[in-house]
Amino acid sequence: MKSFVKVIVSFDRDGTLTPNIIIWSENQRFSIDKITDIRYTSSPRDEKAGIRYTCLIHGQQRYLFYENNRWFVKT
Repeated sequence: MKSFVKVIVSFDRDGTLTPNIIIWSENQRFSIDKITDIRYTSSPRDEKAGIRYTCLIHGQQRYLFYENNRWFVKT
C-alpha cells in the first residue's frame, strides 16, 4: 500500500533531487540520516516509472519513492 507523504528536498546545481525530511503528519517528521541507493524503477503492474531512494531513518532502512511528482512510502 502506498502512503503519500510530504518531503523536504534539496536541489543541487545539476538538478539532482535529494530528500532530507519526510513529513508523515503535522506532528511526525523524520530526518533522513543517509541515502544508500538511488535507482530508477518502473512498476510492471501500472507501468509507472519513478525513482526509489533507499534511506536510513533512525537506523532503519525505508524505501521512499518519487513518482509522477508525488512522494510515497510503501507500508
